[in-house]
Amino acid sequence: MTDTLAAPTLNKFEKLKAEKDGLAVKAELEHFARLGWEAMDETDRDHRLKWLGVFFRPVTPGKFMLRMRVPNGIITSGQTRVLGEILQRYGDDGNADITTRQNFQLRGIRIEDLPEIFRKFDQAGLTSIQSGMDNVRNITGSPVAGIDADELIDTRGLVRKVQDMITNNGRGNSSFSNLPRKFNIAIAGCRDNSVHAEINDIAFVPAFKDGTLGFNILVGGFFSGKRCEAAIPLNAWVDPRDVVAVCEAILTVYRNLGLRANRQKARLMWLIDEMGLEPFREAVEKQLGYAFTPAAAKDEILWDKRDHIGIHAQKQPGLNYVGLHVPVGRLYAQDLFDLARIAEVYGSGEIRLTVEQNVIIPNVPDSRVSALLREPIVKRFSIEPQNLSRALVSCTGAQFCNFALIETKNRAVALMQELEQDLYCPRPVRIHWTGCPNSCGQPQVADIGLMGTKVRKDGKTVEGVDLYMGGKVGKHAELGTCVRKSIPCEDLKPILQEILIEQFGARLWSDLPESARPNPTALITLDRPTVETPNGKSTTVQELNAQEFDYVLSAPPVVKAPTEIAAPATIRFAQSGKEITCTQDDLILDIADQAEVAIESSCRSGTCGSCKCTLLEGEVSYDSEPDVLDEHDRASGQILTCIARPVGRILLDA
Repeated sequence: MTDTLAAPTLNKFEKLKAEKDGLAVKAELEHFARLGWEAMDETDRDHRLKWLGVFFRPVTPGKFMLRMRVPNGIITSGQTRVLGEILQRYGDDGNADITTRQNFQLRGIRIEDLPEIFRKFDQAGLTSIQSGMDNVRNITGSPVAGIDADELIDTRGLVRKVQDMITNNGRGNSSFSNLPRKFNIAIAGCRDNSVHAEINDIAFVPAFKDGTLGFNILVGGFFSGKRCEAAIPLNAWVDPRDVVAVCEAILTVYRNLGLRANRQKARLMWLIDEMGLEPFREAVEKQLGYAFTPAAAKDEILWDKRDHIGIHAQKQPGLNYVGLHVPVGRLYAQDLFDLARIAEVYGSGEIRLTVEQNVIIPNVPDSRVSALLREPIVKRFSIEPQNLSRALVSCTGAQFCNFALIETKNRAVALMQELEQDLYCPRPVRIHWTGCPNSCGQPQVADIGLMGTKVRKDGKTVEGVDLYMGGKVGKHAELGTCVRKSIPCEDLKPILQEILIEQFGARLWSDLPESARPNPTALITLDRPTVETPNGKSTTVQELNAQEFDYVLSAPPVVKAPTEIAAPATIRFAQSGKEITCTQDDLILDIADQAEVAIESSCRSGTCGSCKCTLLEGEVSYDSEPDVLDEHDRASGQILTCIARPVGRILLDA
């Protein structure tokens, strides 16, 4: 276990890390497989498994999420096929999402299969090690590294070396398995900021110093339910050969000095605030053993951000990369098999992922482009999507994530299709959905960002969003801000339509002459790649060859069976004197809203702590233990009303 500065109090997560390093569960997988998920120690199941990239999800009991490491977003066709084989057996829950950090998350995984899955990973050169909890997450780099005719530096080798240092070549590295919180690293090699440098704890941005190409360093960028900050310049320039050493030094300083008492103040920027930027830089230099060269006067991020969708010539003569639009990153086993096949048949057997949740097939010869475009998978994942769908990004949402306050992926795709039926938009508009203030969908970097929340409408609590605007990417990247709160999702369409017309030049189709209207495109689906044929039989996309068809959007699964009846409960509010009968499945804050009892809440996801309230009598339950309650909070009876549920009869000081 790595030594850290003593904290005044240890929160729950620091205690569990002190009791046992998360990496220790790697040796216990066979034991867990025999026990089954219900008999496992809850701390191992709910938390320590995340050090292996395995996430317990209360929304899908018994089915886990598995987060991969895909450095620089590059994976081989053989590795992709292995992931498809793993998903193939997992029924309705078996799917993969491309994330906003260029990697895959697999869903539907059973604990009984983990030993065999990890054996397959070892054989294929894949790893999910240290991809969750207080570890460095997937390291991002340019998705067209090594093939972009205008790139400045190929990031592939650097990203791989940094990952190997952090993970001990994929075996697990206890030196960096106990950071204060999660940590993000990005290495940019092109002129368009394809990695969103400003939202990373460490970002390396290409810059020339005295005629030598290296990197300026940015530090401290992050999103959380409590605070969002763009990365700031460290006033340091490094040679590419020093990137790994600099990452190691910054991580060591953060590991040893980072704030640990309050997890909401444990990200790197909080440490920089506490120390001051110059003292922090000096601490890193001391760890390195030499002083930084001051930053170059300017960096080389000069372009607007590209999305890489479509056909693009590579720097290698006669070769092209083909960017496929994958709606909100959702893939199934057959999709992975199809992508692996076309990568081998038409390319070099390589697949690349982007932070926009799309796929690139590189190294396609000129002579094979036409044949590739006739493939059914390219009908499903278009190279020419409409402009609203083209730039759409979404987190997992309530379909699979217990932190999400609303369903995102299905709703996002359906709403974009409705808008595209009514509107012509002359350029892509980056619309990002996130289900909660944790901001996995990154609404702050979007033209239009939508953050899930619960809102009141007609006396009822319904799913809604807070609206963000003004996020910019590219040369002058900046974070957007919230401009309107608490919009019911059912009221969102006309609001977005007005914004798109007034601020992004969209026009109603009905206002355009008939000759200016393009042919309608097929509707997008998040369902499996099967459709209904005219004779009523279900068939695969591949069997349909290249014929046209419409998709049907899949509905979110129902978690609770209709026959299950929740146990009754009663909440009494001491200050107001109100007493409400409800069920043990109801969230306390929702009941308070319905009773018109004022309890402040900013995030409604248990991440900001603003809805704390004192429990005077009784007890409550949580789907997952809240990490914003410290020892003092618990001793004084504080609960988080936005995620707490009553057990029987309770009395609140509200």
